[in-house]
Amino acid sequence: MSTTLETPISSVESNRRRSNALKSLGVVSVGDALTYYPFRVTDPVPAKALREAKIGEKMAFAAHVRDVRVFPMARRGFRLIADVDDGDFAQNRRQSASMASLVFFSYRKSYVDWIQRRLRPGALLVVAGEPSVYNDRLQFTHPDLLTVDPAAERTEDERAEWDDGFGESGGIDGSNGTADFAGNSAGANTYAGNLKYDAESIPEALRHVCRPRPVYHANSRISSEHIHESIEKCMDALCGDEYAAARAAGAMQQDGAPDAQNGESDLPQADREARTEALAVAVPDIMPERFRAEHGLMHRAEAFMAIHDPQDRRRFDEALRTLRYEEALVCQTALVQSRDSSRKSKATACADIRLKDDFVASLPFTLTDGQQRVIDDISSDMARDYPMQRLLQGEVGSGKTVVAVAAMMQAVGSGKQAVLVAPTQVLAEQHYESICGMVDRMRDAAQSGESNEKTTHNGTVDKGGQVDAGDGTASQDGGQPADIPVLLLTGGMRLAVRRRVLAAAASGKPCIVVATHAAFSKTFQAPNLALAVIDEQHRFGVEQRESLNGKGSTAPHLLVMTATPIPRTAAMTWFGDLDISWLTELPGGRKPIRTFIVPEENGSLMAEMFGLIRHRIDAGERAYVVCPRIDASSEDADTADGADDAEVGSAFDDMYDLGEDDAQREQRPPLHAVAEIAERLRSLPQFAGIRIATLTGRDDDATKAQVMADFESGKTPVLVATTVIEVGVDVAQASCMVIFDADRYGLSQLHQLRGRVGRGGTESGAFLISRAPEGSDAAKRLEVISGTLDGAEIAQADLEFRGAGDVLGDAQSGGKSGLKLLRVVKDVKIIEDARAEALKLVAEDSALQDYVQLAGAVLDFTRGNETFLTSN
Repeated sequence: MSTTLETPISSVESNRRRSNALKSLGVVSVGDALTYYPFRVTDPVPAKALREAKIGEKMAFAAHVRDVRVFPMARRGFRLIADVDDGDFAQNRRQSASMASLVFFSYRKSYVDWIQRRLRPGALLVVAGEPSVYNDRLQFTHPDLLTVDPAAERTEDERAEWDDGFGESGGIDGSNGTADFAGNSAGANTYAGNLKYDAESIPEALRHVCRPRPVYHANSRISSEHIHESIEKCMDALCGDEYAAARAAGAMQQDGAPDAQNGESDLPQADREARTEALAVAVPDIMPERFRAEHGLMHRAEAFMAIHDPQDRRRFDEALRTLRYEEALVCQTALVQSRDSSRKSKATACADIRLKDDFVASLPFTLTDGQQRVIDDISSDMARDYPMQRLLQGEVGSGKTVVAVAAMMQAVGSGKQAVLVAPTQVLAEQHYESICGMVDRMRDAAQSGESNEKTTHNGTVDKGGQVDAGDGTASQDGGQPADIPVLLLTGGMRLAVRRRVLAAAASGKPCIVVATHAAFSKTFQAPNLALAVIDEQHRFGVEQRESLNGKGSTAPHLLVMTATPIPRTAAMTWFGDLDISWLTELPGGRKPIRTFIVPEENGSLMAEMFGLIRHRIDAGERAYVVCPRIDASSEDADTADGADDAEVGSAFDDMYDLGEDDAQREQRPPLHAVAEIAERLRSLPQFAGIRIATLTGRDDDATKAQVMADFESGKTPVLVATTVIEVGVDVAQASCMVIFDADRYGLSQLHQLRGRVGRGGTESGAFLISRAPEGSDAAKRLEVISGTLDGAEIAQADLEFRGAGDVLGDAQSGGKSGLKLLRVVKDVKIIEDARAEALKLVAEDSALQDYVQLAGAVLDFTRGNETFLTSN
């Protein structure tokens, strides 16, 4: 059976453990393997003896392990030290033997145990890394290493290869080398713990570490090197049996062995060209040839070869550029098609604006110019007979909710229904209460005939509107124009109440429904649904969003909102199918939030911070304390906090990818947990007599509601929580925000969390607790967040630090953004070129019938909500 891009990875990778590890990384098919791109390529590394080492200059060498020791560190974690000597390797380079230490640090015992099994005494290694000096001894910290089978028999060709590539005279079978290199168990290919050797010979291992190598994001189940080997297998399988037979017969081999010492690839040029041609047959190009030629881009197969088997950095960079253009063209074509398709749909025109105008007139504050402008834009969109698709972006507290309610009033005033969908029950209930308050105010104004005095206000609406607990409908008062049913629909409602709400919506009568994910269920029907408002839209998938289209007789107008600041270049990429409105002007009355970076190791500063928080609590205010984990045992994603929280342990670090390599990730300290910090605060004298509550995504809806009620009332003025409080929680008395492990979050999420305080007009502060080393990238990111309150500036910095990272929160970080290579800040020119080409292609051929491969790629791109950019 011939191999295609759709072939399961298990059909090519016979190692079952490795194929399962690849599946855990999302690599399920051969096509997934080829598009699992490396995040960098190493420079060529020279092979040297330890005596030839120069401090700070990378090198590679072969050595034997003489001793291994593991020490516990004072602040949790372990240090492993392995002593190695390069006697035989040095002899072949006409140098004296020498010794060095290989050092590994990790907070994970499993990682240290794995390294220790590989570095058993007597093991033969090839090591690549940057030498340093510690205690007058040469040291390599977290080097790359390959284990070599010491029992492999050397042929004459291999001896010649050794002499030509790595030695000047004498072979490995010299007087001192035979026993060590041949070993006592000829033919063995495994060692301690059934771990397999990484290479069969030292020359083979040196070729691997000396040439430019792609480096992939790996995990404890599979190394970058093994990922690379599996991808190479996939490319060979795609090339077909004819290529494999020719290569096996040596038809394409060139005379002479490749020189790994100079960093050249171990694949001869004739073989490489034949391999690329064979790969091109199985991997057709996606981009139109005209577009590829115009921008000087590679064929897709050629790009795969250059990125997964790089000859040099120049070709690797050219391949990256090609694949970024490909990704941009697929993305932009999908967005252009989505926009054109939506404008062909029919929607109900909502042209009656009288109720909307009455609502605006009843507000106890004056709208900002930005709010009025966006309300007018939305009003014009809703008067059309095709669906509005608009993104409303605004800072926390900029008054997005008032704009959304004005739009819903226009729908209801036109005799239709509107639904507002919030990501959490807490946020849905807050929206419900505030909308009920607005409706009551409209009714009172209509009854009295008096208009409320206009004042500058911070946009907060009084809660506690009159609600009929029986059916969730705002109380009606007989025939007044402002008698608007407001319904609350959540998954945690009692069944009888839920049925009454569903029946009221299904009747088709004009109303406003405030809902959680329950709005996407098949049981919710609203025959006259004319407007859907999605709050914090990145929390919902495209399939959920589109499920609202089937609730009514026509597609509803769509307004999606986010408080997460998005630079315009990013918005052009992620939301190219939506019209975009920005609310940049904050209502009056809000005071700037002061932000402080607090090194956790500075005990006196930490104590001073806690003392300040106690002083604010005694003054009747509240304090949030945010931690990334729920409890100390939460190490993996399956123990995470649910849809509302950041992932924990290693999964948390995958979410908020900080651009570090695997060795750096292993050295990170463990994340703080809610349970741990709550207990720690209770033991502090600063919080003596203060009740402390906790809130996580594991808590049920009733518990969450009670905890928030107690926090708002002041019964428990300190709330230790995960990022479940990130969105929508609105407690006016909250003036202090403490964020542990702040150096591990994205900037945009820190900005979002910080926005939970200062909403009541009081002086407020955010304290970012950090363990980041001074001068590190993490420390520099925190300096950005402490130096500005401008969300757009913060989001731009976030993108520049981390590429297409956390600009949209937990579903949009690192590799989970739907973009694998495209960088929305640095690649603006590529995106613009792709957008222009996409507009041209879709205008000429909307179904892309003449571009079958591009059409297929666009379909794959939009098929699932985990890959479609606008869904994240």
